[in-house]
Amino acid sequence: MGRVSLEGIEFHAYHGVFSEEKKLGNRFTVDMHVDTDFKKAMLDDDLHATVDYFKLYTIAKAHMQEPVKLLEHLGHLMLQDILKIYPEVKQIEIIIKKHNPALGGVVNYSVVKVAYPQDYV
Repeated sequence: MGRVSLEGIEFHAYHGVFSEEKKLGNRFTVDMHVDTDFKKAMLDDDLHATVDYFKLYTIAKAHMQEPVKLLEHLGHLMLQDILKIYPEVKQIEIIIKKHNPALGGVVNYSVVKVAYPQDYV
């Protein structure tokens, strides 16, 4: 079992409930961790035998460009797309941070973590 991860992927996006968030947008950071069996990739140097992190980045980028209200929903959409491409993966963890959320005080991040299989519906 191994893990393929992308950490600290940054985007400017327009997710949120409030009209200001939808208009001005905000900075977001996404971490993606995918646990899979990549022994064949280790032995054969074969990209098709592992999770391609370029595909993970493409999934994150596509969903960050489509505004939603809730980060929980955004994470779920990313999980769905990863599972479509890699149904054999054992675990997925998506962490989404919204920088400086508008809460009326100083807050570095709001953070949502969604995981497969625990949170997957």
